[in-house]
Amino acid sequence: MQRRFNPLEADARWQAIWDERQSFRANDASDKPRSYVLEMFPYPSGRIHIGHVRNYSMGDVLARFRRMTGHEVLHPMGWDAFGMPAENAAMEKKVHPGDWTRSNIAAMRAQLKKLGFALDWSRELATCEPDYYGHEQALFLDLYAAGLVYRKESAVNWDPVDMTVLANEQVIDGKGWRSGAPVEKRKLSQWFLKITDFADALLDGLGTLEHWPDKVRLMQENWIGKSQGLQFSFALDQAVAGIERLEVFSTRPDTIFGASFAAIAADHPIALALAQDNADLAAFADQCRKSGTAAAEIETQEKLGYDTGLSVLHPFDPAIKLPMFVANFVLMDYGTGAVMGVPAHDQRDLDFARKYMLPVPRVVAPEGEADAPIHDEAFTGAGKLVNSRFLDGMGIEAAKAEVIRRAEAGGWGKGTTVWRLRDWGVSRQRYWGTPIPIIHCDTCGPVGVPKHQLPIVLPEDISFDIPGNPLDRHPTWKHVDCPTCGKPARRETDTLDTFVDSSWYFIRFASQPKDRPFDKAEAERWLPVGQYIGGVEHAILHLLYARFWTRALRHIGALDIAEPFTGLFTQGMVTHETYKAADGRWLSPQDVRRDGDRAIVIDTGEVATIGRVEKMSKSKKNVVDPDDIIAQYGADAVRWFMLSDSPPERDLPWTESGIEGSWRFVNRLWRLFGQIDAAAEGMDKALDRKLHQTIDGVARDIEALSFNKAVAKIYELTNAIEKAAPSASRNSAIRTLALLVAPMTPHLAEEAWADMGGEGLIADAAWPAVDPALLVEDEVTIACQVMGKLRDTITVAKGTPKDELERLALAAPNVMRTLDGATPKKVIVVPDRLVNLVI
Repeated sequence: MQRRFNPLEADARWQAIWDERQSFRANDASDKPRSYVLEMFPYPSGRIHIGHVRNYSMGDVLARFRRMTGHEVLHPMGWDAFGMPAENAAMEKKVHPGDWTRSNIAAMRAQLKKLGFALDWSRELATCEPDYYGHEQALFLDLYAAGLVYRKESAVNWDPVDMTVLANEQVIDGKGWRSGAPVEKRKLSQWFLKITDFADALLDGLGTLEHWPDKVRLMQENWIGKSQGLQFSFALDQAVAGIERLEVFSTRPDTIFGASFAAIAADHPIALALAQDNADLAAFADQCRKSGTAAAEIETQEKLGYDTGLSVLHPFDPAIKLPMFVANFVLMDYGTGAVMGVPAHDQRDLDFARKYMLPVPRVVAPEGEADAPIHDEAFTGAGKLVNSRFLDGMGIEAAKAEVIRRAEAGGWGKGTTVWRLRDWGVSRQRYWGTPIPIIHCDTCGPVGVPKHQLPIVLPEDISFDIPGNPLDRHPTWKHVDCPTCGKPARRETDTLDTFVDSSWYFIRFASQPKDRPFDKAEAERWLPVGQYIGGVEHAILHLLYARFWTRALRHIGALDIAEPFTGLFTQGMVTHETYKAADGRWLSPQDVRRDGDRAIVIDTGEVATIGRVEKMSKSKKNVVDPDDIIAQYGADAVRWFMLSDSPPERDLPWTESGIEGSWRFVNRLWRLFGQIDAAAEGMDKALDRKLHQTIDGVARDIEALSFNKAVAKIYELTNAIEKAAPSASRNSAIRTLALLVAPMTPHLAEEAWADMGGEGLIADAAWPAVDPALLVEDEVTIACQVMGKLRDTITVAKGTPKDELERLALAAPNVMRTLDGATPKKVIVVPDRLVNLVI
């Protein structure tokens, strides 16, 4: 072998061979056990980043390992290709979104191939292509026919610059995540999917997902938000527009004697009626509508209210009147659009009460703290009811039950279950998305497009010169005849939320007939996905929507599985130091060189400021281009670094020293692979044992996705091989080591395997077998102590008798030196562990 590994030659050679032989193409006809390994597919932004490399390296190791252990593996790749960034590029660069997207896909595909991932490229898909989204339109129509799709007017987050609806999670600090414009509330007719019909099933299903992170299951549980409580009504002290009672819901009816106000949404019928003759209230309501509907924003924004001058009467004591406000933190689409304010036991209510100088009566307290005042923090802990008349002394749950019982007996309330989860609004007012396959007819109403007319393809001749959705103003595309009555009608110009595209792509990977979205039997042979890997930022929406979509397909008989992903792993991010020039400009890692603890700007020689280690982002320029690193070190060194330095669920700091260390180890392996001595004979029992323990341990670690632990074991084995004398055992260990690193450094392993004369490709080789007898330690190390202090150790056969252990301990050099001729008064022997000499 050459002394130095040449990664660029090896990478290109083996990638070409794998491609030519279609090594990683999944065989639907195989009778091997199946394994579906999938990483969340990327958005084609134009470049892959180091975070992608880490994510896909993890999945690739598992996919390659599963092939070696006799599985038929499906490990596909595709592109989440619709969305606003393409439209933004069209506006900024004067290009068509499709051209921009497809060019980016080509560039990113080439980058991924340079890393040698074991992907089945024959199943590649892009959600922006009609042969994908046409099938999505067919599924939408199936759900529509099953009553799981409906249209209604709803309050939405409206981005006035991008001119589109935003999901709550796309509203950041009250502004659109792309445009940065202040988001407004608007009423629009929107299409919804009935995810709430599956709320119980989605919640219960979390209990079956044993191989999901606990934090993700908890996040979904909280998002679904099942609550038991009391639906009841306050009587108004005077009717408004014929309305005499205010409906509210509370999960804490036990605190009803702690209520000090009621609050309603700006769009509540009472608020709308009052605002007709009250300009100040109308202005306040307009201000409320300019804020978003995201839960996080509502919690953090300043709590503002408008006193209506009206009051509601306490249901247990009409003499108690509570002022009624219109408040910016109450939304009409959540619950009844009205709340009971209990400031002592709800932080939001407390903030509001302090601002408007409202009473803060405590009604729950730990033992002996009934009169303890509430300061800046609401009390939400356990305790007994206080200051609550007939509830005093009860526990919280007992008090809840008693209030519900009395409310139902009095006819002014009812115990009920409510959900935080709301139906999924899927309408988006943009061009670059899946056209919703509905035609609006003035006579027939909304009519589904006949399936033989699918796909409804986006028109190519569009313009972004004017803000808003180009489909709205297209001269011909939206004008069609009604498929039911034949009269002139118009297409739906909204497109689907891109989360719909990613809610079923994993099914299309498993089965790709041309005439339908998937074949049920074929898809079910692969599904559910055994191991899904992706960022925790997708813990709620993408994963919840995919779970819903799978259940909805089961509901209509299209699939017979409930959960799409049995195993889920959320990897940490790749981070990097940040750098700033003296004038405040962000600098990229390529702009500076490290000089000890300093960073020097290469062009000017000035000292740069070294900032925090943060998630890589274009805005702070702390991004490392994988192409540059691969060109310098090769794919395997990059892959090894991604797997070796941190537990995969934690963030990984990118460092030059780290990648250089990985490169050195790749070359160390390369040199070791060239050290097989054909003339060497004899066995090395200790090395054989270490080898088989490593085979077993690395296999377990890869299955557990504990890649850094597997890497550590390979380091230990490498050290042991290097120290061992030439022998047949050493030769065998070197050959086996190539198999152990093959999932992690596949190009290096293929090159070494070929030079060793290995049969076929190492990518097709089997994982080495383990000799169970060699997993058992038959030697132990005994601690030799004098007066409880360790003085020496001895290595003996396991189970050595006590008298022999005593004799060997007394003969140990350091023990003899410590005793200096003295005779122990007592000898304590713990078999297989220690000998302690008392003098």
